[in-house]
Amino acid sequence: MSFMNAILRGVALGAVLSTAAAATTANVAWAADYTLGVNTALAQQDPLYKGLEEFKAKVEARTGGDVEVRLYPGSQLGKDEDVLEQARAGAGVAVVVDGGRLAVFVDEFGILGAPYLASGYDGIRKVVTSPVFEEWAQKLRDASGHQVLSFNWWQGERHVLTDKPVEKPADLEGVRMRTPGAPVWMETIRAMGATPTPMGWAEVYPALQQQAIDGVEAQHPAAYGSRLYEVVSDISKTGHINLITGIVTSAQWFDQLPEEYRRILREEALAAGDVASRGTEASLAEYERLMKEEGVKIHEIDVTPFREATASVYDTLGYADLRKEVEEILRN
Repeated sequence: MSFMNAILRGVALGAVLSTAAAATTANVAWAADYTLGVNTALAQQDPLYKGLEEFKAKVEARTGGDVEVRLYPGSQLGKDEDVLEQARAGAGVAVVVDGGRLAVFVDEFGILGAPYLASGYDGIRKVVTSPVFEEWAQKLRDASGHQVLSFNWWQGERHVLTDKPVEKPADLEGVRMRTPGAPVWMETIRAMGATPTPMGWAEVYPALQQQAIDGVEAQHPAAYGSRLYEVVSDISKTGHINLITGIVTSAQWFDQLPEEYRRILREEALAAGDVASRGTEASLAEYERLMKEEGVKIHEIDVTPFREATASVYDTLGYADLRKEVEEILRN
């Protein structure tokens, strides 16, 4: 073989190898484009996680496996805020997140975490399936590049967990209360009489154990799933926040899917959200029974003093007019 022929054969072989490598890379990219990693702070035993498993199964079945859904409980992909940033960059990730954390992009989302906004799942579901909410979701796409799949994932009403009974705001004076860092949460806890102390959910148990905080506000499934009954003695049922969350992903990732797959994702997110939320409703009494068995005292209280104390939160955050709009939705 001549020297020139050897060179030409080498060039040809290199071109073949380059083409093969490019094809392999393209296949890897294609597979990644159709894989959605869903992050949640919740444990696998939580009723909402069961809804995520339903979402995964239905999406994969209806797309013939073309869209793979991977679930990451216990915030395995990182804090909610970190996953939201990954989604903004176009990654195929989603997070189960509350409206307070989205309010930094679109202010209206913050009202979903405002105190005593609606009663139970049926009430808040009216809001998050309304045309008004769809307008907020479109504003979120435009402002931050996030796509809401559905926002009907109800986790229950949040109560106060401490080492003493709480019946009125004065009982929370000086109490360092863990809460998410979103303004609507911080202002609500402050108005209730406690000192808001933001920290990640995974840090709550050791913080209570080491007395770095004096209390936490949480819904029953999360409190039980994180074994908080081991580090608190009392749960006072303030029901101050009706915790509604949603599955939020990257608009860039979502938009590159075939139209049929985009429709399937949204339909199944809504359907699974209902399954999860009804499961949460059905589980609350059992969680109370289990925590009582662990020695926790659960107090049914008159929430009127807390409702009155937190009414100012809407004015403080500029939600007075928006609250009227939401109340109109709830009346219909």
